[in-house]
Amino acid sequence: MEAIINTENITKEIRKELIKMHQKGPHIGPAFSVVDIIAVLYFDIMNISSPDDPARDRFILSKGHASSVLYTTLAFKGFYDKSLLDGYLTDNSVLFGHPKRKALPGIEASTGSLGQGLSLGVGIALAAKNDNEKYKTYVVIGDGECQEGQIWEAAMLASKLKLDNLVVVVDANNLQGYDRVENIQPINTFKAKWEAFGWSVKETNGHDINKLKEALQATPFESGKPSIVIARTMKGKGIAEFEDDLKWHYFLIPKDKVDSYLEELSR
Repeated sequence: MEAIINTENITKEIRKELIKMHQKGPHIGPAFSVVDIIAVLYFDIMNISSPDDPARDRFILSKGHASSVLYTTLAFKGFYDKSLLDGYLTDNSVLFGHPKRKALPGIEASTGSLGQGLSLGVGIALAAKNDNEKYKTYVVIGDGECQEGQIWEAAMLASKLKLDNLVVVVDANNLQGYDRVENIQPINTFKAKWEAFGWSVKETNGHDINKLKEALQATPFESGKPSIVIARTMKGKGIAEFEDDLKWHYFLIPKDKVDSYLEELSR
């Protein structure tokens, strides 16, 4: 229970940092939906105490527009000083709107062109298999991103190669850049699709620390199969005004609302 309490506290602190950072740029909604997933991975699941350890687990944020969550999590993990977060989206800073590989310790991949992160993950997981390495590769993707054909090409290959050292988490918040996912391209049989592509699938509440941890600790779900956790989330989770509201994909945090949002997160 102690680990859960600590991780829950960390997610609140991460969200507070994001409120400050997103006065400068968009994507607070998709950032808030994935906070709990990334925090559980870094603080409860992955073996990643050092960004330079060859045996570390690898992490790829395929939905790169949530880069602020990765930057903040890595800072809380101690990979660099939290003061660097003040430079988010400012001139001469390496905290870009999408992550750049090796720009900061712990960033494994340049992402943001949606659909490509899983292919990177397949390659890294395959390299681990070929080299008899024990580390796992974790990839976080969005549900809207799963409309990209490259996702399914990578999914087929991962199954063929029996990459049971590959774990995908879907941030399934049911909102993408311009509308609800089902209004743009329905994926009602989402779980069945992944199973048909040869993956072992679990669904869970993407904001329940305990349930996320339970699902991710069980990977691989089946020997010889890649694992995927469909995490049901809410865009903007944590601030009532943001929750399940498309506009917060783009809106910046108003300066006159910062204090009230921080107070809400402290309750």
